[in-house]
Formats: sequence, C-alpha cells, structure tokens
Amino acid sequence: MDLKILQIASNTENNKEINDHTHKAAQKNSICGDQMEIRLKVKRNKIIDFGYQCKSCVYCQASVSLLSTNSINKPVESIKNLINIIENFFEDNITNIPKEWKVLKKIFDKKNISRKDCLLLPFKTVSKALKL
Repeated sequence: MDLKILQIASNTENNKEINDHTHKAAQKNSICGDQMEIRLKVKRNKIIDFGYQCKSCVYCQASVSLLSTNSINKPVESIKNLINIIENFFEDNITNIPKEWKVLKKIFDKKNISRKDCLLLPFKTVSKALKL
C-alpha cells in the first residue's frame, strides 16, 4: 500500500457530524461493504461545511478526506463539474483533473483502478446529497 494514501486518510478534521446541515446522503459500496454518510451545509450555492462519517477502507477514507477538505468554500457547480470528471476518470485515458482540484491526483491514479469503487464512493455520496 502506498504510504501517501495512509497519510491522506489520517487527516480526519472533517470526520464529524453537522447538525445544521442542508444536504445529507448515505451510500454503501455493494462490492466491498464500505459505508459513507456525508452532511453538507450549503449557503448561496456554495459548500460552507462538509462533514462525513464512514466505515470504510483506507482508499475511501483518503478520497473523502481530500474531497471534504477541498470542497469547502467551493461553488456547488464546481463540485458538479468535478464529479462528472472523476466518474469518468478510470474509463477515459485522456481525462485530466482540473488545476483547482490537482490535489486529487495524489490518489486518482490509473494504478489504483482496482480500488475505483472505493475512491468514487465519496463523490457518489456527495452527488446524491446535492441531487446532481
């Protein structure tokens, strides 16, 4: 396992409950059983707080850690565009992650294709919460 995945997953500052959330969703990965709940606080079409709780593997934890940290103060439209790109990342050989999200390149690498469903679970959960 890649050490940087463990380091990213260890950042749990947003592993929290948000009681005054405006959006919420829970998802389960049917392949491995990872579970994810995400609560968002959206104001004026911008994510102002992001909380998650999960029972999942380190890949899923790293993915939600990066997504949560980097989504705060971003417009919902930016998140929507990112989700569209990320969902096609492993299918499309020419998919590039936008510069504003370059931090995701730490985990979104073709060598992690076997963990694709784990890496995508947080994005699918956010998409469900925002009804995208």
